[in-house]
Amino acid sequence: MGLVTERIYYTDPLALEFTASVLETDPTGTRVVLDRTAFYPTSGGQPNDIGEINGIPVTDVVHEEDRIVHVLAAPLGPADSVQGIVDRARRFDHMQQHSGQHLLSAVFAELYGHHTVSFHLGTESSTIDLAVAALEPAEIRSAEERANAIVSENRPLSVSFENASQVQGLRKESGREGTLRIVTIESCDRSACGGTHVRATGEIGVITIRKVEKMRGNARVEFLCGQRAVKKARADFETLTQVARLFSCSFEETPANVSSLLEQVKDAEKARRKLAVEMAGYRGKTLYEACLFDDQGRKRHIERTTSAPGDETRALAQSFCAQPGAIFIAASSNPPAVMLAAGADVGIHAGNVLKELLAAAGGRGGGSAQNAQGSLPSAEALEVLLAKLAHL
Repeated sequence: MGLVTERIYYTDPLALEFTASVLETDPTGTRVVLDRTAFYPTSGGQPNDIGEINGIPVTDVVHEEDRIVHVLAAPLGPADSVQGIVDRARRFDHMQQHSGQHLLSAVFAELYGHHTVSFHLGTESSTIDLAVAALEPAEIRSAEERANAIVSENRPLSVSFENASQVQGLRKESGREGTLRIVTIESCDRSACGGTHVRATGEIGVITIRKVEKMRGNARVEFLCGQRAVKKARADFETLTQVARLFSCSFEETPANVSSLLEQVKDAEKARRKLAVEMAGYRGKTLYEACLFDDQGRKRHIERTTSAPGDETRALAQSFCAQPGAIFIAASSNPPAVMLAAGADVGIHAGNVLKELLAAAGGRGGGSAQNAQGSLPSAEALEVLLAKLAHL
């Protein structure tokens, strides 16, 4: 049988300072096994604690079978016993989030039968994945309100150790044998869990649901509890204050002002595009006049663009090719793309010509007799194709 570590956090999550005997260290002195510990290892969706052992920072805590390995920032050095101190702020934050998760999961199951299939406690927010494709807005509001009502009732949270073959009333079956650690929220939830939890729901603090999104067929609910929720509310308030100040209005008037501004921007963009197309038409005639006829009696122009040819470039090509003997080529390197336009009197089918050249270059595309477009696999392939188009 391997070395066994007594887990102080199982029975007393508020015991953050402890003494322990050293059972084992690795050759580097940075991986330490103790006979007892208050440090929680990463497990069950909850991250590890941090803190110090004999003044040396604990950077990670790992669960290995029946023992806990403490990863230190520097070698421990010779020692039979040590003093450990768990970071209080991080521990209590994790307690709030994990207990809040139990409560929120129980509420979704109670109100709508939506069962939690996974939980993750992140550095900024936490998530639960519910076995439902989507949540209605009314479900989100009701679950949040119900969870906060139970918070305000300050119901006790208790921990018990029960035989798996006899345990009853669990929100989710454990699937484990032997002794189970059961975390109970009075008249609300019973779950098998090895994590750290608050003593009563009031210590969870406010619970806010921030976002719901689809994730592999489930609904992923992002939430904040306690101080995280307070800090985020303060950040939201400051952001909204800045926005309202920019609009010289109150909070309540901000959504309407933003909506109005967006409509103005859309209208302005439509007008800009219309003018740009009209200007392209005038520019096409100017470009044509500046070009010289080649020995085949054709005028040819190559237009370099920063993006794939759009409405403005097509208008430019149409204007240019409305003149006698005109061939217009547009090219962009990011992404590699090309457009070929030809006047009706030139005697070439732009779509067929470009399709054949693109296929030879590993690209794809095509179009009509007067206008065709396509894409290429690289900027180098584009330059080769342009060299060929220059001799049509």
